[in-house]
Amino acid sequence: MEKYNINYTLLKAQREFLEIPHDYSIDVAVYQGGYGSGKTFCGSLLGILLCLKYPGIRGLVGAQTYTLVRDTTLKTYFEHLDNMGFVEGKDYEWSTSLQSLKFKNKSEILFKHFDEPNHLKSLNLGFVEIEEMSEVPFDTFKMLLARMRQRVMPNWKNFKYRIFGHTNPEMERGWIYNTFTKDPLPNYRLITAPTTQNIFLPEGFCEELKKLYDEDYYRICVLAENGHYTSGLVVKDFTDKNVIDVKYQPELDMHISCDFNVDPMCWVLAHKTDDKVFYFDEIAMENTTTAKACEEVMRRYPKHKGQIIINGDASGDNRSCTSEFTNYVIIKKKFLEFGYDVDIKIKAFNPPIKNRIMAFNSKIHNANDNISLFVSPKCEKLLYNIYNLKYIEGSSRIDVPSYRQIKQSKELKYLMHPLDAASYLVDYYWPISL
Repeated sequence: MEKYNINYTLLKAQREFLEIPHDYSIDVAVYQGGYGSGKTFCGSLLGILLCLKYPGIRGLVGAQTYTLVRDTTLKTYFEHLDNMGFVEGKDYEWSTSLQSLKFKNKSEILFKHFDEPNHLKSLNLGFVEIEEMSEVPFDTFKMLLARMRQRVMPNWKNFKYRIFGHTNPEMERGWIYNTFTKDPLPNYRLITAPTTQNIFLPEGFCEELKKLYDEDYYRICVLAENGHYTSGLVVKDFTDKNVIDVKYQPELDMHISCDFNVDPMCWVLAHKTDDKVFYFDEIAMENTTTAKACEEVMRRYPKHKGQIIINGDASGDNRSCTSEFTNYVIIKKKFLEFGYDVDIKIKAFNPPIKNRIMAFNSKIHNANDNISLFVSPKCEKLLYNIYNLKYIEGSSRIDVPSYRQIKQSKELKYLMHPLDAASYLVDYYWPISL
């Protein structure tokens, strides 16, 4: 392929994004920038450079919706090609029907949406670029990571598979935070790019944004800082002080608080005092039964010496036409088989969910600055709910994921149920009347 020259003056963050500082076979990077920080510019430039450097490479560029791919990413690709002096029909071919860009050296880029990730499973790729990475489900990211297996050609010197994306800072603790900030692998990189560092923006651009946005929004969307992860969350004021290594004590009463959804069934296990609750473990099982959940408790804690007290969903005490016994009768009979006469303590009916949430939040951190609710790191699904369950914007309704969303991201099925289980216990012993 002919050599084309173009002079780009790159920002510090853009250069850091393009260059690989490690020797691993795959590089995973996310460019987290404020508005106008050059995120898409840098990502599309990298895609073209990889195609030129490694003849025959196959790349995939996508976002959760194709509208975003077409109106943002693809447009920037064509701008780079024009700047480089590339001519359609001579240096590259664009196929509208296939939504693919093919270079003269046989490199190819596919432009697709990720709304149906199963359609991407047949691809073997050398690189992937993800637009607005935080909007893409974690399961889709993992599937794309597994597609990085195009056969390496002999003339590809110093080749590394690359999966890279760009996004605005997250407002909550999503998978970007967990993967790139909380516990990143050595070949995972987060590059932060504040809008204020882009010297090519019009004079006064950031000052105008500062006048337009409130302080928190400016800090997140211009300075590229992560949010406090609390905006719109159902659980309020939960901090690292609430997360402790809660030790299971076999001599103490063990409270098991139950949510009886079948897929998943979520129970939490706790000790309590007169004014505090300590969640030390959880049961989160897919496609299961109440009896099997009981068996899992006994498998983990076969020598419990204290009383076992069952709390939970009052509707679990209702008979249904498909069940001979109520859930609590099943629990009582099952634990009797293990030698425990459990004590069932549930309300006659469930209170409004807002009452339970308020009771739960009041134990986390009340107006007197008292912390009375503690969660073990073992309770991963409960913590996932605490950090991610939100209200629908502008309403008091909890944003429960749809079936379609759950189908795309399996972890979403665990939203709501663990928090339900945990809040039933709190509401039983420390109710709040509204």
